[in-house]
Amino acid sequence: MTWSLAFAPSIGLVWLAVLGLAAAVAAVAGLVARRRGAIPRALALALVVIALAGPELRSETRDALPGVAVVVTDRSASQDLAGRAAATERAWRLVAERIGALPGIELREAVFDDHGSVDGDGTRLFELLARTLADVPPDRVAGAVMITDGQVHDVPANAAALGFTAPVHMLLSGRPDEIDRRVEMLEAPRFGLVGKTLPFAFRVVDTPAGAGRAVAVTIRRDGEVIERRSVRPGVRTTVAIAIPHAGDVVVEIEAEPLAGELTTLDNRATATVEGIREHLRVLLVSGEPHPGERTWRNLLKSDAAVDLVHFTILRPIDKQDGTPVDEMALIAFPTRELFQEKIRDFDLIVFDRWQQRAILPAIYLDNIARWVRDGGAVLIAAGPDLAGRGSLFSTPLGDVLPGEPTGESFEEPFRPQISALGRRHPVTRDLPGAGSEPPAWSRWFRLSGLTAAADSQTLMTGTGDRPLLTVARRGKGRVALLTSDQVWLWARGYDGGGPHAPLLRRLAHWLMKQPDLEEEALRLVRRGRDLEIERRTLADSVAPVTVTGPDGAERRLDLVQREPGRWTATTPADRQGLWRATDGTLTALADVGPRDPREFADVLSTAAKVAPLVAATGGAVRRLDDGSGFAVPRILARPAGSTMAGGDWIGLSTSRASVLKSADRTPLVQGLLAVAALLGLFAGAWWREGR
Repeated sequence: MTWSLAFAPSIGLVWLAVLGLAAAVAAVAGLVARRRGAIPRALALALVVIALAGPELRSETRDALPGVAVVVTDRSASQDLAGRAAATERAWRLVAERIGALPGIELREAVFDDHGSVDGDGTRLFELLARTLADVPPDRVAGAVMITDGQVHDVPANAAALGFTAPVHMLLSGRPDEIDRRVEMLEAPRFGLVGKTLPFAFRVVDTPAGAGRAVAVTIRRDGEVIERRSVRPGVRTTVAIAIPHAGDVVVEIEAEPLAGELTTLDNRATATVEGIREHLRVLLVSGEPHPGERTWRNLLKSDAAVDLVHFTILRPIDKQDGTPVDEMALIAFPTRELFQEKIRDFDLIVFDRWQQRAILPAIYLDNIARWVRDGGAVLIAAGPDLAGRGSLFSTPLGDVLPGEPTGESFEEPFRPQISALGRRHPVTRDLPGAGSEPPAWSRWFRLSGLTAAADSQTLMTGTGDRPLLTVARRGKGRVALLTSDQVWLWARGYDGGGPHAPLLRRLAHWLMKQPDLEEEALRLVRRGRDLEIERRTLADSVAPVTVTGPDGAERRLDLVQREPGRWTATTPADRQGLWRATDGTLTALADVGPRDPREFADVLSTAAKVAPLVAATGGAVRRLDDGSGFAVPRILARPAGSTMAGGDWIGLSTSRASVLKSADRTPLVQGLLAVAALLGLFAGAWWREGR
């Protein structure tokens, strides 16, 4: 219980001050003049002022509040190295037990664990400490004990930023004699044009710095070794790497291990570059005019990624109508330039209802066939011309076609159907309207007969289950054959139309080898906190997939068919770094997390980052194992303002806060007693003056 003197004035303080001043002047004047009764009168005036001031004697009963101490445990990825996790766990148990035994100290625990996160910005212990103490008044904070390897990435600039004045102590896991080697990616572009080379800059860092001997470095692209070289530690090195395809290209730079180093997880730096095709160059050659001639042109022109060159043969060259030769075309058809000199500049050649009528010499068609085998692509949209004497099958180009014309032409209505194989192929899988029976699209009325080659794939069929859309691979290139010229009925909305745009666009991009349309592919894609493994195939079953994490741990996953031709599985993406998936034939890579994760930018146990702040709070840094054995310092409760660390101990502040349980107030000038005293004093003054 504590006692104190307080006042509860009956009038305002200003009036009380004025009255007190007047009373004092009157009392002093009487005393100076030595008037009779001056002393009783002065005492009476003083009693009046005191009574109006309302003096009280107050007593309070308070209970002291316990101080709050926080134990912050670092269980980040770097704490998994070299026995740190076991030492941290052991230290946490001892610290929690010792703080829990201190009188007047309340224990709170906080754990930083980034194993389930791949987007973290390093180890943020002080942010966690602030959240844990958010509801605690500053005068109740007893201090904090952080168990960590010292790799903390949110250390405040000064002790005032903590918001309390209690000590912060650090117990360091790891050993002081650790060594490590890491690779830093200094420059890595995020985008690149397909076919171009890009510079990648990196540096090998040895900590502590070694003798500077050359280090063997392996450079991989999409998992394949493309170069090996020797570099000096600490020296910036630049390597030029070509971007071979569109889509993600994963570049890895890995240094050989350093003898006795802490971990090899940071010996590899990765970067993911998105390959972009500058332009897809398409040559569209239209034969004699027909109602659907502009369908292909409009579709290809609407694609911003396509550069289109279009020639239309308005009349056959052998037509005998007396037209002068120099008036047969606005410009001469540049056959030599297109089909010999610049043929390799194109990604795709489309023949729309083309017949061989002495316009293209056989040597140029042979050039096209060889260009296909070397990696080019040809699409033939045929009509009755496929069955006629001028069919492209009868030219050197026929060697690469996906089938042989039967010479028949069928003029009857039919509704195009997706074949069983087509339902699994990315070109025709999930076409709008294909889910109903019959498909929700319009009919066509003409089809040329075709016997598909054994190594081709028929994706759509027409009347009598005959091939309508057939594709094939020829050498490094691809070809496709559409045996009807009436896709324009879908484009013009006849009888409801059909999915001409997605069909023809997918077909063109499959021919030009866009990665998203490969029928046999394995992909590894991050979806939120998980990795999705997707296997696209034309087969009826798939093999299990082995997923390897950045730490080398393997997971064997069975895939589930989600739709025809598409099998998937998911696994938690609980580690930052490069993940690999393989089914024994195909391999996919995914770089998860920030490009330069702070958690592994430096993994050596160190006090350098936290020591200045710890010293400013009056705390101490103690290593759990300095080479002489494991030890956790004693923990003492100390009055605020005293020393908070010694040789084998660390201290926590006792709380200065309390809670009021009860309060009493006793007026010192009671009503009747004050009146009686006042009357007595005035009576004494009158008596004295009246003598």
